[in-house]
Amino acid sequence: MAEDVDVTIIGGGIVGLATAHALLGSGRRIAVLEKEPEVGSHQTGHNSGVLHSGLYYPPGSAKARFARAGAEEMYRFCAEHGIPVRRTGKLVVATRPEQLPRLAELARRGTANGVRLTEVDGSGIREREPRVRGVRALLVPDAGITDFGVVSGVLAERLAERGVLVRLGTELLSARRDGAGLVLGTSAGELRTRVAVNCAGLHSDTVAELAGTRPAARILPFRGEYYESAGRELVRALVYPVPDPAFPFLGVHFTRMIDGGVHVGPNAVPALAREGYDWRTWSGPHLRRLVRDPGLRALAKRYWRTGAAEIARSAVKPLFVRAARELLPELRGSDLVAAPAGVRAQAVRPDGSLVDDFLVHEDECWVHVLNAPSPAATASLRIGADIADRVGTRF
Repeated sequence: MAEDVDVTIIGGGIVGLATAHALLGSGRRIAVLEKEPEVGSHQTGHNSGVLHSGLYYPPGSAKARFARAGAEEMYRFCAEHGIPVRRTGKLVVATRPEQLPRLAELARRGTANGVRLTEVDGSGIREREPRVRGVRALLVPDAGITDFGVVSGVLAERLAERGVLVRLGTELLSARRDGAGLVLGTSAGELRTRVAVNCAGLHSDTVAELAGTRPAARILPFRGEYYESAGRELVRALVYPVPDPAFPFLGVHFTRMIDGGVHVGPNAVPALAREGYDWRTWSGPHLRRLVRDPGLRALAKRYWRTGAAEIARSAVKPLFVRAARELLPELRGSDLVAAPAGVRAQAVRPDGSLVDDFLVHEDECWVHVLNAPSPAATASLRIGADIADRVGTRF
């Protein structure tokens, strides 16, 4: 490759591409390295495409700060570049009275975060979503849908047009300091750079280790399995359950996709490889590392019952359907067919606690994005601008 650049971004997912996009006006020479033959191949291209509004996140958290402004910026970007996007609105539904305190806490958080929302009763739920049943719900009108894979493709095209080196099929193999900068060894040769940004998602901790950093958390990949509607219209827009506050997952929900289909899911089961999109895909080194990891052992001890239930729903379709019937009681197993799964990079601390907010580590030559969970795709343009600001302080 034999190139000299100012900034190199490791990872061509939507956060890495948005970071490069935010740096376009800086006058820096920029490279993006992506090990796959296409951008957005993993988390970016395997999610439900929902634009989140900022309802769920603790006030003052990075998620809360980025989500609302990031969603509006994403709506504008999609409109400007002809990318399909719709502001569908979302219902978060309490199906039982004991869920009402958690629904009220969500309303408090959303209000504190500046989210527009309205409370509706059971009849209001049925008016908006005739097949959904619940005792009370929050209507969030600014939630919506797009296709983040398409967004990533447009970002990559814009970067290439502006002279950014977008190197596909190029994997990072090594990194070493050289004077005031770095020499990155890749599958396509060496690259010299002043600053590197780790946006490697599922591999962010291993990239940090290559850079000589001891990451504050390890990545545990969770696979989210989906079903899609076999043809019958199930919902009109987005319908979510009240989430369990102990987990950074939103539960099995119904998503009207931008192509008109409906996805149901996901569950959350530990993947047997970083890119383990099914039970048949596994990695010996990954599994050996997980067995030795104290954070995983602590996590398994704390949440084994929940984990066992998620695995059961993965193995037995009727159990998955039963979970979805909480929201839509008339749902039948024949209404659903299997859809492609996604894998989420979940950061876990050494004590087994799940990292629920963005986690960034910096040193003189590196910015490591060690945890960028949902709403990272929604807020990617805002997150990219924040990372670009961090990079700018090094010049």
